[in-house]
Amino acid sequence: MTVLKRVGLGLLAVVIILFALIGLLAATRGTPVHSVVVGGESGAPPAVGDPLYARTIELHSKTHVEGGNRVEILRNGNETYPRIWKDIAAATQTVTAQMYYAMPGALADSLATHLMARSRAGVRVMLILDAFGASSIEDEWIESLRAAGVKVQWLRRLRWYSLDRAGNRSHVRAVVVDGKVGFTGGFGIADKWLGDGQTPDEWRDTNVRFEGPAVTQLQAAFADAWAEASGELLTGDLFFPRAAFDSVGPTIAGLLHTAPTLGSTTAERFLALSIVSARKTLYITNSYFVPDDDFRGMLIDAAKRGVDVRVLTAGDQTDVMTTTYASRARYEELLTGGVRIYEYKPVMIHAKTFVVDGLWSSVGTLNFDNRSLALNNESNLVSIDATLAATMTSMYFDDLSRATEIKLVQFRQRPSREKLYEWGANLLSRIL
Repeated sequence: MTVLKRVGLGLLAVVIILFALIGLLAATRGTPVHSVVVGGESGAPPAVGDPLYARTIELHSKTHVEGGNRVEILRNGNETYPRIWKDIAAATQTVTAQMYYAMPGALADSLATHLMARSRAGVRVMLILDAFGASSIEDEWIESLRAAGVKVQWLRRLRWYSLDRAGNRSHVRAVVVDGKVGFTGGFGIADKWLGDGQTPDEWRDTNVRFEGPAVTQLQAAFADAWAEASGELLTGDLFFPRAAFDSVGPTIAGLLHTAPTLGSTTAERFLALSIVSARKTLYITNSYFVPDDDFRGMLIDAAKRGVDVRVLTAGDQTDVMTTTYASRARYEELLTGGVRIYEYKPVMIHAKTFVVDGLWSSVGTLNFDNRSLALNNESNLVSIDATLAATMTSMYFDDLSRATEIKLVQFRQRPSREKLYEWGANLLSRIL
């Protein structure tokens, strides 16, 4: 082998290693905020009831909240899908939907039936599917929709030239009808979301239906994804009707729409501000609860300043046991710091919600892990409303009645093999 050939092979090896390293760093990047610095005489960030709080959230997370919305919390599939089907069936102008997760089954067939019916009736129907989360859906299902006139786009198909962004998925769930009614939450298009969330193989989830100005923000999130997938940017009163901006209810609300970016993310800043602003209570439900060092510190600091911090998450009834082990690797530090932790027992709990001080609440797709905070697109409806927060708090304690509280003394006595699993899972925590 000539010297020139050896040099060429050596350079090629260096390039391959360099690209592999770049891809690894991109796939495992975290979030940079480690604390919140408060300036001013009070020494504390504005409380969630302070008008300055809504302004602060908007400035840091680009989430505009305003009054005039009507919001309804929907638990599980039996409260969610009948409302979605009914609203779709009543559509006269547009139906826009974006789904992360989809699988063949009764639920997928129901969605197709309703979308095709409205398309044949002359309604403009558009569907976005994440190319990773919906990869199990059958080609025949897609073709039947297209044959009926439904516009379907795949988002972020894996290509050789986009391997560095393969981990950036759109975890958004969005259904918007006539630009005036919106749905988001943890739901997907798979039969495990059907039912009451108490029966085996039926997931416990929390979703939200809303009307008012916040719907236009969800439609804008859909338009953002449609532009990425198709190259077409949607605007005009067909998609953003003037009536959608009218006041229809009493709730101050807005949509948190997050996306991966360089440096600090809107999701990270939103969650950090929500935690440090808590004065009395912080009730978190999250299926994939894997907070990093900095967020664990924020939760513990909240508990130490007298906030009742509670976390409800999945236990053995989970679809990703590796994530549960990674979560448990964090329990001892959090429990020692005064955070109370519960694991839901009947079924897999997939909800992503929180309530702060009986006023500030959030329902949507954002998990409490690095993937949601640094790598995914997410959508959460957030609100400042005591009545809505009271409903969510009541729902939270109802869920706690079906959960087991983790006690520090007993947790420390778990078998050594469990600790080994937790150690191994923790190594993967940034990409779970």
